[in-house]
Amino acid sequence: MDGTESAGTVPGPDDRAFPAHHAPGCAGLGELDALVTRCRACPRLVAWREETAEVKRAAFQDEEYWGRPVPGFGPPDATVAVVGLAPAAHGGNRTGRMFTGDAAGDFLFAALHSVGLASQPSSVRPGDGLTLRGVRLTSPVHCAPPANRPTPGERDTCRAWLSAELDLLSPGLRAVVVLGGFGWQALFTVLADAGWRVPRPRPAFGHGAHVVLPATARRQELHLLGSYHPSQRNTFTGRLTMPMLVGVLREAAGLGGLPAP
Repeated sequence: MDGTESAGTVPGPDDRAFPAHHAPGCAGLGELDALVTRCRACPRLVAWREETAEVKRAAFQDEEYWGRPVPGFGPPDATVAVVGLAPAAHGGNRTGRMFTGDAAGDFLFAALHSVGLASQPSSVRPGDGLTLRGVRLTSPVHCAPPANRPTPGERDTCRAWLSAELDLLSPGLRAVVVLGGFGWQALFTVLADAGWRVPRPRPAFGHGAHVVLPATARRQELHLLGSYHPSQRNTFTGRLTMPMLVGVLREAAGLGGLPAP
């Protein structure tokens, strides 16, 4: 317990203890998502997300940016989770929905739709009719970071949100697709904290990596699947192709007990 809590003061949104104090007590994903959007615990990320929301990209000058932390997106009974890196400055930070409004999201939603996990192949903005089936999208860091690179400290401060989200999903969660090495490393720490037995040494990240965490007294068996992140750098160079991502998502859907389209 830190000095703030011992004095009887509950950490506010600007306090670095805010996520760790509030996230574990959330009774449902709706409450968690609402609290995520209030968080201001990382000063560098707060400054960047708000500056980006003011100094807009030319193509979006007429839009009002979200400019806050971006909560997870998807149904509370999801059996599959997809874990990325962080919202994009002019994607999720603009639209307020995970993976929505940027090229990486366009690639991901097209793949999700082909596997039957998304109702449409594009994700433009909240209210565009998109729904997800059996899958929840989230990330280790909920604010857009400069140069798409959160610091280890920012990752650790934000960890309580992901831990609480996976805990709330855990009764039905069967598989997690991790997009990129940053999410892969972050996720193993979260899962160990949450009561899963994580192998040591920790498995290396790679596209197509598949790790099975055995059931414990608290947790059921969980499958972790690795995929390269659908960044433009990866998709333009062919490091990640649509069939490659679709293959990983199809495997996850099968492990999650979701019927093929």
